[in-house]
Amino acid sequence: MRIGISLTTAYPAGVPPRTLAAGLVDRVRAARRAGLDSLFVGDHHGTGPANYFQNVPTMARLLAEWGDAPFGILCLLPLWHPVLLAEQVGTLAAFGSGRFVLQVSLGHGARQFAALGGDLRRRVGPFETNLSVLRRLLAGEEVDGTRIAPVPEEPVEYWLGGTADAALDRAARLCDGFLATPDLDVAAAADRAAYYRAACAATGSTPGPVAIRRDVYVGADAAEARRTAAAVLAGGYRGFPPDVLVVGAPDEVAARFDELGRAGYTDVIVRHVAVDQRAVVASTERLAEVRSLLTS
Repeated sequence: MRIGISLTTAYPAGVPPRTLAAGLVDRVRAARRAGLDSLFVGDHHGTGPANYFQNVPTMARLLAEWGDAPFGILCLLPLWHPVLLAEQVGTLAAFGSGRFVLQVSLGHGARQFAALGGDLRRRVGPFETNLSVLRRLLAGEEVDGTRIAPVPEEPVEYWLGGTADAALDRAARLCDGFLATPDLDVAAAADRAAYYRAACAATGSTPGPVAIRRDVYVGADAAEARRTAAAVLAGGYRGFPPDVLVVGAPDEVAARFDELGRAGYTDVIVRHVAVDQRAVVASTERLAEVRSLLTS
């Protein structure tokens, strides 16, 4: 099983943005020290007054710290012009040494769709059209008289984020893999992995990466893990069911990730539940031990 990281790029107002940006750089350095297998940042718009670090410039800076493992961004595809996004991906891929993974989803949230002139009720058509154009442009093809350059030196990998049957059908038909949402318990996650593989069989496609996000804190030991995460979890973390969060010592976290592997997942993409910078960096570094336990 591979372990990647999706950095938290949303922060409340009140902390100087340069302090937050420096913290993101430190977190990536910790992820590289831990030997993590992939790096991602997300996509959201119109969040003010809260801070949200936008994915393309953020990833451009972080690549200077990352190394040659795969990396990528999540994009709410109906909100992006495909030519602009293809140009951004091609440029980012040129600065990175690893394979580019583009995570794509329909997106949600009336406020951000309104801010960018999107139609929340009609997302599927623009999603599929934009994805088709993206794939062709990033493969070096001409689309309606337009080509982009640079194009990635190796093929971009496309993961579709979602959980519903229709999303997994699209993943099997249009993408190279899928990313399950972080609110699924193990039984529901296993069902979604099996559904995706069945959808691939039905369309004659080969299943690609089967990934799931998990929100975690890896403690020095079980007691420290629960103590550090307690304040965050007491507030009802993101509305998630408590049993989908992974909080514990390295061996406990490895056991929970192993369950997901047996449920059919090839990749766990972690996001840290802790807020304190030192705690997040320490948790990230302890993922090296989690990886070691999984391989043994």
